[in-house]
Amino acid sequence: MDFNFSEEQRMMAGALRELAADLSSGERLRAIYDGTDSADRQRWDALAELGLFSVLAPQGSGGMSLTDSDFILLAEEAGHAALPVPLCEQAGVAVPLLAELAGGAADSGTAAALAEALQAAASGASRVAVAHPINPFTLAPADPTHWLVCNADTVRLLEAREVKAVPEPTADAGRLLYRLEAPLQQHGVTVRGAAAAAAAARAAQRGALYAAAQSVGVAQRLTDIAVSYACERVQFGKPIGAYQAIKHHLANVQVKLEFARPVVYAAATRVADPDAGAQAAVSHAALAAAAAADLAARTAIQVHGAMGYSWEVDLHFYMKRAWALAGSWGAHSFHARRIQALVCGGELTLGPGQTFE
Repeated sequence: MDFNFSEEQRMMAGALRELAADLSSGERLRAIYDGTDSADRQRWDALAELGLFSVLAPQGSGGMSLTDSDFILLAEEAGHAALPVPLCEQAGVAVPLLAELAGGAADSGTAAALAEALQAAASGASRVAVAHPINPFTLAPADPTHWLVCNADTVRLLEAREVKAVPEPTADAGRLLYRLEAPLQQHGVTVRGAAAAAAAARAAQRGALYAAAQSVGVAQRLTDIAVSYACERVQFGKPIGAYQAIKHHLANVQVKLEFARPVVYAAATRVADPDAGAQAAVSHAALAAAAAADLAARTAIQVHGAMGYSWEVDLHFYMKRAWALAGSWGAHSFHARRIQALVCGGELTLGPGQTFE
């Protein structure tokens, strides 16, 4: 079996990297942090024009019918750019959730409403935020048009006017967080029961997987910045990257990253499976990727010295994104305890060829 990514998958990721280099340049990110940015609609439309919101949507809804393994490199590129658009939440979580709910809806009216919402989300015509109990606050696009609100055994699709969303402060200005304050029982298109619970659980799985992929991307960006600086900064007549202490720090980061990346890619192949192994694989990916991003952030700042903390150096954009992603779709404690519960409960077998398969 060939586990390499295809040329088409890499080309799609490369197209996003080229686009994101403009959409997420240092100048544009500073404008977002300064509150002077006015290009949010331009960024959203550019991603929609490239068809990125439709990657995981069925062909009948205007999508590409691709898999999570196809989208994983796009999520990694979103992290690499610290993209100030919730691409993964819209394309990687909301669209598959709508597709699953529409396909399993019990009555025709609900199915039709969900299918219409799916088509709009896949084209980028609507902006959907996914509120899930696993997240204390909801990441949303600017001016969301719809909300998908997940509870224990209920998923509701609501229009923005039916939801009171209170903005929450965040260290990462490229991620808009909200807290919902509204009686939701009287509104929206509602799916209840086991089907809704299963769909919400898979949405959380995908959210955690794509947060991990973004963490891998941002870790690589931090490492690249640190390596570039170490090659340019001269002390005592030679670049600081020539000194063993710097080499070892950067090598440790790259090793951590290279161990995390295949774990994330492997989890993408089974994220939608309902078994314990899939849950463990996603949690393993979340833990490994977050650890790599945290080490990359700390090392990059250390390599830069005091100027690593300055506004003029771009490190803080990616450092803040790494920290934000570490608490998104399940913090370290959630994923560590889930693996512990699976192992201690006998649902996951340890040993060669068994653990995380």
